[in-house]
Amino acid sequence: MLETKIIGKKITEARKKINISQAKLAQLLSISSQAVGKWERGESMPDITTFNRLAEILGVDLNYFSNSFNVSATEMTPAEPSDNKTGQGSAILPTPSDRQVLNNLSARDLSNSDFAGIVAHKGEFFANILRNSDFSGADLTGSLFKSCHAQDINFNRTNLTDCNFSILDLSDASFLESILLRTYFSISRLDGAKFIKVKLTDVSMIKCDLRKVVFESCTFDGVNFEKSDMRGLCLDGQAFTDVKFDNAALNDVTFKGATLKNVSFRAPYAITNKYYRTIKTIRFEGAMIDKLTYAALNGAGADLSKVIII
Repeated sequence: MLETKIIGKKITEARKKINISQAKLAQLLSISSQAVGKWERGESMPDITTFNRLAEILGVDLNYFSNSFNVSATEMTPAEPSDNKTGQGSAILPTPSDRQVLNNLSARDLSNSDFAGIVAHKGEFFANILRNSDFSGADLTGSLFKSCHAQDINFNRTNLTDCNFSILDLSDASFLESILLRTYFSISRLDGAKFIKVKLTDVSMIKCDLRKVVFESCTFDGVNFEKSDMRGLCLDGQAFTDVKFDNAALNDVTFKGATLKNVSFRAPYAITNKYYRTIKTIRFEGAMIDKLTYAALNGAGADLSKVIII
């Protein structure tokens, strides 16, 4: 569990040490003084970008905040900086056979880290920098990733059952043959992320930017895309069963040759002309659609002239 009150106390102590007010700190961070007050009272926490800037202003490093978390004695320590292109060190587990159970690695720069094959059930990755890190083949069941920079991260063939991904930058992340079961994504950016040969079961992608995501050879079973931005997305040739696209931005999405069974495109409130215009931009040529989904789309004005009713 994240100790928000301890983080708040640390922010207060560091702020007073350099003798600035909440209002002045808020001004330097370009946020409201009310937000700083909430942090210091333990009611909320900064996101990863703000954590970095906050550390600079307060004259501390991220480890100052990470000491507030309950870190397992089995956690890894980052290696010394290497001479790789980024100049960043890597946190390396000895070998896949020496798997360790991780607990909490929050508020650390773990860029370029090798986590391939690890077991990290219910691990906590909060306010981390995880760019180019490798989690391929790992078992991360029940883990939390929140407020992290996770560009170019490798989740190929990773078990992400019951994982929670919130407020992340997952640009160019790779999910080749990942296990996505009850996985929850929210308020995250996935520009260039690749989901290839993945079965998504009871997955939620809520309020996510999916416009530049690649979905290829995937099946979607019980997936919820509510309020996500999916404009221009290509979903051709894939299978959708019990999927909800309710209140998602779907302009110019293509489902050519896809299979749709019990799929919902409802607007949650009043149906407006904007909703009808959006539905008309969706392409369904060659799609196989069950009768109920067909009736709902037909009633919304979708072009279903070249679909197959099943």
